[in-house]
Amino acid sequence: MSTATIAKALAKQPGKGSRRISLPVLLLIISGVLILTSVVRLITGADGITSTGQMSTALRSAVPIGLAGLGGLWAERAGVVNIGLEGMMILGTWFGAWAGYQWGPWTGVLVGIVGGALGAVLHAIATVTFNVNHIVSGVALNILALGTTRYLSKFTFEEAPQGSSKQSPPIESLGTFDVPGLSSWLETLNDKHWFLISDIAGLVGGLITDLSPLTVIAVALVPATWYVLWRTSFGLRLRSCGENPIAAESLGVNVIKYKYLAVIISGGFAGLGGAFLSIVASNVYLDGQTAGRGYIGLAAMIFGNWMPGGLALGAGLFGYTDSLKLRGGVTNVHALILLLAILLLVGVLYLAWKKKYVPAAVTAAISALMFVWYATTNEVPNQVVTATPYVITLLVLSLSAQRLRMPKADGMPYRKGQGK
Repeated sequence: MSTATIAKALAKQPGKGSRRISLPVLLLIISGVLILTSVVRLITGADGITSTGQMSTALRSAVPIGLAGLGGLWAERAGVVNIGLEGMMILGTWFGAWAGYQWGPWTGVLVGIVGGALGAVLHAIATVTFNVNHIVSGVALNILALGTTRYLSKFTFEEAPQGSSKQSPPIESLGTFDVPGLSSWLETLNDKHWFLISDIAGLVGGLITDLSPLTVIAVALVPATWYVLWRTSFGLRLRSCGENPIAAESLGVNVIKYKYLAVIISGGFAGLGGAFLSIVASNVYLDGQTAGRGYIGLAAMIFGNWMPGGLALGAGLFGYTDSLKLRGGVTNVHALILLLAILLLVGVLYLAWKKKYVPAAVTAAISALMFVWYATTNEVPNQVVTATPYVITLLVLSLSAQRLRMPKADGMPYRKGQGK
């Protein structure tokens, strides 16, 4: 079987929904957002929105979301919808903490990956072998994982020193590091609060300050995923299973095997994200620790149009909003209301230029409400800060829905020999 033959089978005419933003345009958009953010910081005096500490915390919050999103990407590129990411993350948090406090953090990381993969095996058996509805299987796995970990905690952590039925004993830290010289220089530059320069210094400084080794590994998995899925024959065969499994099987691809592999790898990524939460983010397992990050990771994957780069941007956005509740959330979220109002105003101009007048009018009304909200208040309630990541998730998905294109056979039942 020729790899070129499979590539031709995957070829399609580019449609409206499949258009992608070019790199120069993407860089221009990012630059524009940075400039507007700097303007808002100067107007509001909320220096924390681009501080090194804020960005470092945002990166740490983005990692588990991004890992869950990568898990969803692997599964759905092979045609299996993975709503069970939340449950696989839950298993990763518990297994990672259980092994981590006994045998060390790196052992905990490996066992956390195994825990997520075990959940993925159940999902693969249900969806690939028995063709159970993917959504039903995923939701059932989430419930099963939650109940199982709570049950196991009563017989493990409750009897351990400094543990309880809802919390594990403390886990040894993996340690953190900075980039020598550069981190301190960027932090000093960020403290100057200069227009744009200090904001860029805060952004870059946050990416290289107080880093965990596991954070570096997680970030490296994004380009690694892109290379494997888009630059290897293995990745091409796997993606063919999510686009047209019947054609892939006719060309000699073992579709069942690739679906199983993709889902198990997906669970491993989600389990790694869960282990990150219990070992790096808080160094203990806590009941309910994932707090819906598996679902947000799935949203980040959809926002990224089932591509690793877009997924990383989505995870960064959601991680940033999630980190606000940890660092000056009331003040920073109030400043971001003004930023959002300005961004919506820019959206109005774009929609009007495209002659989409009804959406432009609706967006203008929302923008006006945001300006009024900012002008008539000095801070926002804590409940708004807590809800911000979930509101941003819904807002981003609603605004980006028109350009999305999922794999053609994603979520569709498949049986071996179906095309014969």
